[in-house]
Amino acid sequence: MTVRTRFAPSPTGYLHVGGARTALYSYLYAKHTGGNYVLRIEDTDLERSTESAVKAIFEGLEWLGLKEDEGPFFQTQRFPRYFEVIKQMLEQGTAYRCYCSKERIDNLRAEQETRKEKPRYDGKCRHLTDQDISQPHVIRFRNPDEGSVVWDDLILDRIEIANSELDDFVIARTDGSPMYNFCVVVDDLDMRITHVVRGNDHVSNTPKQINLLRALNAPVPQYGHLPMILGSDGQKLSKRHGAVSVIQYRDEGFLPQALLNYLVRLGWSHGDQEIFSMEEMIELFDLNKVNKSAAAFDPKKLLWLNHHYIKTLPAEEVAQHLEWHMADQSIHTGDGPALADVVRAQAERCDNLRTMASASRYFYQDVDQYDEAAVAKQFNATSKAALAGLLPKLEALSDWNAAAIHGAMDAVCQEQSIGFGKIGPALRIALTGAMASPSIDLTAELIGRERVIERVQNALKFIAEKGI
Repeated sequence: MTVRTRFAPSPTGYLHVGGARTALYSYLYAKHTGGNYVLRIEDTDLERSTESAVKAIFEGLEWLGLKEDEGPFFQTQRFPRYFEVIKQMLEQGTAYRCYCSKERIDNLRAEQETRKEKPRYDGKCRHLTDQDISQPHVIRFRNPDEGSVVWDDLILDRIEIANSELDDFVIARTDGSPMYNFCVVVDDLDMRITHVVRGNDHVSNTPKQINLLRALNAPVPQYGHLPMILGSDGQKLSKRHGAVSVIQYRDEGFLPQALLNYLVRLGWSHGDQEIFSMEEMIELFDLNKVNKSAAAFDPKKLLWLNHHYIKTLPAEEVAQHLEWHMADQSIHTGDGPALADVVRAQAERCDNLRTMASASRYFYQDVDQYDEAAVAKQFNATSKAALAGLLPKLEALSDWNAAAIHGAMDAVCQEQSIGFGKIGPALRIALTGAMASPSIDLTAELIGRERVIERVQNALKFIAEKGI
């Protein structure tokens, strides 16, 4: 048997971290077993589904690198197939038409709640014959009266639900449009899904779907229901905990490798190992090792992982993601150092790419102002003389590299009998406008000869104008 998993989001909102973890686990299990991973968009909720949400889901999955083997399939494009199966079920008696009005159903539920009973349809139309099918009606599934639905959940172990607890639920609305639980079953049947990985909020849907599959004489997939993700305070994950769109993590400077590594550990482990490449995830992942208890989302741990990947991934790979942030901040990188060199210079200093981009602006754009506090502290007669002495030495360098630049600065220090602290900070302000940068000799190398000379000249003019 070839394993076939699926990720089936509803496009009623963005792809959040819980959905991303479900997609990741489905993807990993398929790859681990040599199977196929299917992407399906469950868009039958026409009122709430939006094209922008579909695009957001695709964008998030693409950024994460979770490429489907088949799909994407859209439920709204499969209505003829759903109508065909509904007709088949009506003919076989596994479904029936219900003519009860909404008012009757509402009153029935209110009475049941008053009696503290579980709300469920009372079967009034179960055995009707010779009705005028032109009258408004829904289609209900004829749920078994006796017995139980039992399955060995891949994560939660054995689960049993009595059929008496279930309902003759609606599978098609009055307008004929099919309902969620029915569409899912037909899709899983047609797409030959063998393993369903999803959140444990779907546990209540599983017995309904199993009964539907059995009514269609279809194979029943294995189900694995993931515990929910909680905030660090133990409460349901929300925006204040970091439950934002996956693509917002990109916007905030996270690498997809960091988010994937973090998500895989939100409920699964392999010994004490913390860092996993995608290849290792695929090799080691097993649904049987997923925890039954809820996991807590820790933004600090995610940020730590992000910094780890910034420092350890090949700089060229990180640069591909940094390029997006540079463009997002309108920093044009065509005239300046290679982004991979910037990554190498900034990796230890920056734990996210958004910060790295803003902190690297001076490599590509002229410095148009200086930090006032830095100027007050570092621009003085001594630093003025040091910069003035350094300028001709920089102009005379035959090789423009960090070692040669450092040598020129050392020579000024010796000639003027000053410490490096009298020239380094002043040069940093001249080149970057502020006091923070990688080592000043490397910073100068990356900025480039012409720009460095021009900026030192500009700093000297600024100092003269200030009367220092």
